[in-house]
Amino acid sequence: MDRLHALQDWAARQLDADAMDIAPASADASFRRYFRVTAKGRDYILMDAPPAHEDCRPFVAVARLFGDAGVHVPQVLGQDLEQGFLLLTDLGNTTYLAALNAAGSDAATARALYLASNDALIRIQQASRPGVLPEYDRALLTRELMLFPEWYIGKHLGVTMSADQQALLDKLFGRILANTLAQPQVYVHRDWHSRNLMVSDPNPGILDFQDAVYGPITYDLASIYRDAYIQWDEEQQLDWVIRYWEKARAAHLPVREDFGDFWRDFEWMGAQRHIKVLGIF
Repeated sequence: MDRLHALQDWAARQLDADAMDIAPASADASFRRYFRVTAKGRDYILMDAPPAHEDCRPFVAVARLFGDAGVHVPQVLGQDLEQGFLLLTDLGNTTYLAALNAAGSDAATARALYLASNDALIRIQQASRPGVLPEYDRALLTRELMLFPEWYIGKHLGVTMSADQQALLDKLFGRILANTLAQPQVYVHRDWHSRNLMVSDPNPGILDFQDAVYGPITYDLASIYRDAYIQWDEEQQLDWVIRYWEKARAAHLPVREDFGDFWRDFEWMGAQRHIKVLGIF
């Protein structure tokens, strides 16, 4: 409670507001908390990221990096990195997932949202430069894959693999790593899916980008079109991924010349991501 009071006092000073309303804005799978603040007739977002557990600096840096790329991210209006407080513009409270669930079978809504996400992703990727973000390297990709045998097979299922099973899994992981590390490298949001993209003006509003890296070009596409929260049949996935690929080629991004090769990369990347998700959740 003392931390919440400190956050409120800091926000009041930032906004020069004598009165304001504050309420929880969203849950987060970390120590970060988000609050929506209304002051002087306008909504803002407060991030509370305890410095002992979280570091606000990557969020601030990537917000600037992606904002400079021309996509819609929260603006950082105020920051206190020592306390772990950020004051941000509010991108609204309607996620892509909520809008898609509300729209049901309305194909036009889904098409508009996903093609807008493709355009934003291409703008981010066009801004890519090596040495700016951490590399999505072999060590990090391997750590993510190893969550599966440790937490899903070992802890959740309570299974000890035989030597043959371990060898087969190691062979599979080796093939996944060989493909993903051979893919062209760009900026990777790393959680580019329906719960982190917001319906806003312009679409999409982009959240949860603080873990962005420099890595495989198909990663974010696999995140959104092999989304763990909403499912699309392969024909629809193909349509949206082809549309991305065509625009990416026109934008001179380093996608494979042959779409079949690109789709194969996408499939391998989807396998890596879902193996990681099984290990985490």
